[in-house]
Amino acid sequence: MMAPKLERFVSPGKGNGLRTTARIKRGELLFSEEPLACCVSSKVSRAVCHRCFTRHETLLRCSQCKMARYCGINCQKQAWPDHKRECKCLQSLLPRIPTDSVRLAARLIFSLLSPSKGSSEELYTLEEHESHLSSMSEQKKQGLLQLASMLELYLQQEAPNLAQEIPSLPPSCRDPLSLIAKVTCNCFTISDGELQEIGVGLYPSLSLLNHDCRPNCVMVFEGAKLQLRAIRDINPEEELSISYIETLSLTEDRQRQLEDQYHFTCHCQRCDSKDKEELMLIGEEATWQKLKEALPRLEGLKAESDWKTLLDSCSHLLSTVCGDVPDENLYKLRMTDMALDASIHLGHWEEALTYGERTLSVYRQYYPDPHPVHGVQLMRVGKLQHYLEHIEDALDTFKQAYQIMKITHGEDHPLTTDLLMKMEECHCEMGQRSSSSH
Repeated sequence: MMAPKLERFVSPGKGNGLRTTARIKRGELLFSEEPLACCVSSKVSRAVCHRCFTRHETLLRCSQCKMARYCGINCQKQAWPDHKRECKCLQSLLPRIPTDSVRLAARLIFSLLSPSKGSSEELYTLEEHESHLSSMSEQKKQGLLQLASMLELYLQQEAPNLAQEIPSLPPSCRDPLSLIAKVTCNCFTISDGELQEIGVGLYPSLSLLNHDCRPNCVMVFEGAKLQLRAIRDINPEEELSISYIETLSLTEDRQRQLEDQYHFTCHCQRCDSKDKEELMLIGEEATWQKLKEALPRLEGLKAESDWKTLLDSCSHLLSTVCGDVPDENLYKLRMTDMALDASIHLGHWEEALTYGERTLSVYRQYYPDPHPVHGVQLMRVGKLQHYLEHIEDALDTFKQAYQIMKITHGEDHPLTTDLLMKMEECHCEMGQRSSSSH
């Protein structure tokens, strides 16, 4: 669905952009789009249905490639037209599994081979997508060249010669290197309700959106379908923006990440004013420096799901800094969040709640606009309060989450419906309590 209120334009200093032609109220759904091509991330490929992108304990496995998994026979059948070619390619490389960007690029090619998909009403065609090859460091280009040769090897079975076989493939995409460059630079991370990465997808019209570290829109997913919503009121002719990265980080870190990944220097208002920088680095520097230095090791433990060691390390480090570093400190916040994650995974609910509650007033300061990260955090804490029977607290936390999520996710999103059910449960339980105490 392309909202009639959007148009592309040339944004001064930024190239193409999207803007609105009408006045937009915050919370309004501006756009929703199924991907032109998408695939489940290999790190969760055993836990997520490759067709509907929902998580399941047990999944059916494709007996041929041993890679694709589905939540049921229905999804498996519906996926077959898209999976058929990919299946042969995956088999040809076994036991190796190509990286996500190679699988995504191949899926893009397969979707162009089946004519129904290559729709022409995109605001932004593949031909126009930037590859940024000319501005790339030699090292980065080498990395892409390796991906490009893997793509050629992978496609050997089904599309050994891109240029001749696919007339609908624009000239600039026939060369595997520029195709892989376009894919890596323009793909979106598909996330689940908990905002964990579950896949990657290409949404051509939305590649027009430019970045801002304090954007006026956010993207949320329902399965692989992307929804773009306004989080502030937007005036006619105002440019629409999203954040390409996690916004809760220091200006120089955000700028470095944007340079590395998207090849531009951000000069948004937040970057130029170094907004909230002092607050992020509050406290005794010698002390928070220790937290900062420990983070990469802790990220490693998290990636390995070593929750016990992670929680021990976090709680030890946090107890050593308590008074010298306020909760607002960015590194302390990251560590508190990791401790929350680890406690939840280990089923230490009381401890999880202590960490979770500690983050809420900090999130409130760092997310002045409604943001999915803030809404989901409130929801997690609310669920802990509810489970531990702090019913009044839970209801209050859920209400705060709802104020955010009705804007970021909309009333009809499964996560919002789940939230409303939780609130209803709290009301019922409070009703039962008051009637039994009389």
